[in-house]
Amino acid sequence: MTFACLAPFAKVTPPRVKPPAEATDCHAHVIGVPPHYPFIPERAYTPPEATVEAYQALHRDLGLERAVIVTPSVHGTDNRITLEAIAAYGPGARGVAVVEEGIRERELHRLHDGGIRGLRLNVLFGGGVGLHAFEGLSDKIRDLGWHLQLWLDVSLHLEAMSSLIRQTNVPIVIDHMGFIPVEKGIDDPGFQLLLELVRDGICWVKLSGNYRIAQDHPRYASAIPMAQALIEAGPDRMVWGTDWPHVALKKNMVDDGDLLNALDDYAPSADLKRAILVDNPARLYDFV
Repeated sequence: MTFACLAPFAKVTPPRVKPPAEATDCHAHVIGVPPHYPFIPERAYTPPEATVEAYQALHRDLGLERAVIVTPSVHGTDNRITLEAIAAYGPGARGVAVVEEGIRERELHRLHDGGIRGLRLNVLFGGGVGLHAFEGLSDKIRDLGWHLQLWLDVSLHLEAMSSLIRQTNVPIVIDHMGFIPVEKGIDDPGFQLLLELVRDGICWVKLSGNYRIAQDHPRYASAIPMAQALIEAGPDRMVWGTDWPHVALKKNMVDDGDLLNALDDYAPSADLKRAILVDNPARLYDFV
């Protein structure tokens, strides 16, 4: 059973500090609506339209210049809206697609030419491709230089995946700080395993979705220790994203300006913020 989720704010709080040139939003979705962009029946939520024009307006307000657009679960393995959004955004955009394990090589190359640089596996929202496809897809994308992005709760799912993650030779990106509720704390075995994988140079982490793991709206200060622990484990493996348009929210829509300002709590130095916003994304997403 699905539910209708909120639309994002049209205007947001300006950032306290202007982001550096080429600052990158490494996680957002552009969403089409039926009938041209069908929603899959097994989706977990029903979102409103989220256009690339609205997303570009957000970036102008925040001072962001690069984007990574991720195919949302509601569109299943239909990546048309993501490819169209990358093209409309321009050379400062890359994407993460959702595909079936049986995808053919020529289709992967078509996606690469369209700006795709990774594939997302999802165990949390209906409609995604699950972890069963991990080995098959990692083999297929290795020569493309892509990564696998995992949308999971590290406190529940990471231990079972850790041996596969260590054996693969494609980069692994973990969504939304591991999506572990802050109440479980830094000492949770799954979060400690994530820190170990980051320290060993195996996993990257998106410092996004603080509002998905913490309830202290609007600053989400309880997520700060987790973000700081992740940065300490591997500052060269951290990227940041808005998670616009904040799908699956029924209440308390978040302000993207507040989310960018939260990075000041995680990474107070200019050099560290530049690494997270510019240098690390340039390496991971093949910005040249």
